[in-house]
Amino acid sequence: MKKVIIAALILSFLQIHAQKGFKPLFDGKTTKGWHSYGKNSAGAGWKVEDGVLYFDPDAAANGQGGDLVTDTEFEDFHLKLDWKIAPNGNSGIIFYVKEDPSKYQNTYSTGLEMQVLDNDGHTDGKITKHRAGDLYDLIQSKSEPVKKVGEWNTAEVISKKGKLTLILNGIVVVETVLWDANFNKLIEGSKFAEWPGFGTFKKGKIALQDHGNKVWFRNIMIKE
Repeated sequence: MKKVIIAALILSFLQIHAQKGFKPLFDGKTTKGWHSYGKNSAGAGWKVEDGVLYFDPDAAANGQGGDLVTDTEFEDFHLKLDWKIAPNGNSGIIFYVKEDPSKYQNTYSTGLEMQVLDNDGHTDGKITKHRAGDLYDLIQSKSEPVKKVGEWNTAEVISKKGKLTLILNGIVVVETVLWDANFNKLIEGSKFAEWPGFGTFKKGKIALQDHGNKVWFRNIMIKE
């Protein structure tokens, strides 16, 4: 009975948001529409339970994990999802990913990342532009409305005609313009300066990062 109630609540939630122009990227039951980067299906480390998509590193032995990417590419979009991270954990929401493993080894070889992190427990929390909500290694968040580790956060990524907005728990944390001279300078001053193709694609896939730590996602939806 509990599972039936949960499934009904998930369906109701998705229907409400579909009416607002959003469509689900996650059906709450399977990994349909997703696969591990460079693979044909989701790695064994990615699990679904009670409407939640999560990464379990204990089930990802022998590389059976990998960043999870959408089957579809997106250009202008509004992405919304909830995430929570385990203590000392690290993950990310990566977008504009060019999936070409023969040329780009990882999702983050090309894609931009909204950081998912336990700010207090992970070493990246001590690094500017590496904290939860940051545009990873490029722009520091204006504020830090992230919740305590283990609690759900709502993240939004809005990209429209080159303008990027990152929102965390209803607060705008990053605003920038992509692909202009200033953005190129940001890349030149980052760890990605010598990475061919990084941050250059204007259409790409969305990824959820396997950083070797437990992380949970739910209510994943998008409006193009």
